Amino acid sequence: MTMEQRLAAQRRAFLRDGAPTIAQRKDALRRLRSAILTERSALTAAVSADFGHRSPYETDILEILVTVQAIDYLLRNLKRFMQPERRHVALPYQAGRAYVQYQPKGVVGVMAPWNYPLSLTLIPLATALAAGNRAMLKPSELTPHTSQLIETMLAAQFPADKVAVVTGGPEIGARFSELAFDHLVFTGSTAIGRQVMQTAAKNLVPLTLELGGKSPAVMARDALTARDVNSLAFGKLSNAGQTCIAPDYLLIHQNDVENFIALYDAAVKAFYPTGPTGSDYGAIISDRHYQRLQDLLADAQARGARIVPVGHRPESASERAKTLAPTLIVGAPDDSRIMQEEIFGPLLPVRTYAAIDEAIELINAGPRPLALYYFGPAGAERERLLARTTSGNVSVNTTLLHFAQDDLPFGGIGPSGMGACHGIEGFRALSHAKGVFIQSRWHFTDLLRAPFGKLADAVLKIMLRRR
Repeated sequence: MTMEQRLAAQRRAFLRDGAPTIAQRKDALRRLRSAILTERSALTAAVSADFGHRSPYETDILEILVTVQAIDYLLRNLKRFMQPERRHVALPYQAGRAYVQYQPKGVVGVMAPWNYPLSLTLIPLATALAAGNRAMLKPSELTPHTSQLIETMLAAQFPADKVAVVTGGPEIGARFSELAFDHLVFTGSTAIGRQVMQTAAKNLVPLTLELGGKSPAVMARDALTARDVNSLAFGKLSNAGQTCIAPDYLLIHQNDVENFIALYDAAVKAFYPTGPTGSDYGAIISDRHYQRLQDLLADAQARGARIVPVGHRPESASERAKTLAPTLIVGAPDDSRIMQEEIFGPLLPVRTYAAIDEAIELINAGPRPLALYYFGPAGAERERLLARTTSGNVSVNTTLLHFAQDDLPFGGIGPSGMGACHGIEGFRALSHAKGVFIQSRWHFTDLLRAPFGKLADAVLKIMLRRR
């Protein structure tokens, strides 16, 4: 069956059956949750096979746990999300009542990336099911083992006219983005996001775009602590840095650089005591991405940046393919590739500032990022930074954890994305907000019907009076 035929079958089924009840939606969510936990070991093994190596603990914590938590959140809040929302009725019309009814859009397409192939496929699916939609999924061709397992797992739980998986390379992805979905969720690079948006516009398909960008981390002056540096290292090095909300570069006061390097080195050694070839440290997804990171590092060094190896690097350790050790890049210039491109790897540029306004200026000089991180005490500097910068989301004194807050909307702005996942905002993004006004037997327009005359003049005089 072609993609177009699958979409047509899902749309026919949606029109035939109508919006599912809350009981049907909860049943779908529970079946999805059960399938994930049943296949947990197989899923972690598939992800590791696709990457060349990824710790099962990372997959459990960063993918399976957050997906199950998201499903549980939807189950707890679904009744509230589905309830019609009463709206204000202006005085002349108060013989009637108004409300917003949230109804499913129909068929939702989901295009998922390779870096978190489970959570970034299954959380949008769970949200689509909670909102009462049917769904077609296009996982990444760079994670074929995971994609195949997801397809098999979902086929055992849902009929094809409810949930369908489409696999294949970039040409299949391009065709998928051309389908006339009722909504399309895309997670990936900004460059591909632009292409998807152009394609979707041909069918006026509404979009949720979860993109990326250079997410900065800012450390306050004289506020360095081992705990904060540990948090930064966790956010940067989880999944070997292949995280869309990973800290992309660090802004730190010029007097704190050497102290930071020592603390970061200690954190990396503690996290990965056997070095980058140990079982807890991940590989880069492909040879192409590995070479791209090596090129970024070489370009920064050629432009005068100071390259600082960190962590244990035992000479006797066997080299694992596509494994890149954690590295700091101090003082990379603005025009270096590593300060211009999203890194998506374990390389952390370190730039200095003398006053917080310099950090704000540097952040605002680039495209608006998907995430922003601040480490330091509450006070005027923190409030100024948060007020004067615009980003998708913010975490203070930690990294990544805003993504795990299911009641917060998650999404970018401008080049880092549009629309939101998670929270009631995610549910509403995949729902149609249908405004309904119910008028009583008597209504205001009885006074404003032809033939017009003195009564209409009197009513309009009251309604249009100056305030």
